[in-house]
Amino acid sequence: MPTTLTWLGHATFRLDTEAGSRVYVDPFLTGNPSCPHAERDPERCDLVVLTHGHGDHVGDTVALAARFDCPVVAPVELRGWLVGKGLSDDPAQAANKGGTVEFAGVRITLTDANHSSSGEGNVYLGEPCGLVLRPEGGLTIYVAGDTNVFGDMALIKRLYEPDVAVLPIGDHYTMGPHEAAVAAELVGAPRVVPSHYGTFPLLTGTPDALQALLPAGIELLVPAPGETVEL
Repeated sequence: MPTTLTWLGHATFRLDTEAGSRVYVDPFLTGNPSCPHAERDPERCDLVVLTHGHGDHVGDTVALAARFDCPVVAPVELRGWLVGKGLSDDPAQAANKGGTVEFAGVRITLTDANHSSSGEGNVYLGEPCGLVLRPEGGLTIYVAGDTNVFGDMALIKRLYEPDVAVLPIGDHYTMGPHEAAVAAELVGAPRVVPSHYGTFPLLTGTPDALQALLPAGIELLVPAPGETVEL
């Protein structure tokens, strides 16, 4: 089966790999107004991967880990905090920027991101991260996480040569379309999927605005919430 990516609204994605693994990235399902109701009760989950500690990204992580006994890969401070919420204490699942771990047939490398990361009570949860996901089969997916554009995105292109880049476009809390277009140029992926938009009124960036600014030759994939695209 081909590798597919399903947008579940906001910054939540389900990745189904060629080898059959199902991965949830920032699984904000319950309480996510853009997530289709049919997608809020997953039938299975082999791996959860988190970019940072904000509630609209950690989301249903603890419930998924308890239900499916699946690994949760997250930045080290966030992963340690989640142990206090009931996750297993497995240092192998706690990574940091530049580090690579492998679970469910997916190599996960944490990259830089410019944002913040905190949990309940504004407790500090380390630095936010982006993700480079390399499932079996050779495809490389860069999930920028919540970030602005920064020049070292060019290093992500140089090091990992992503085939697909998932970039936030909503503005206010992350970069908007103007910065996302520059990020797309720096990352150099031939396909871009927008995220972190359309959920709340403050998030005003749109795929149409990004499309008008993208460099020539970059394809914009715009799934509706719950829609799956083949990568």
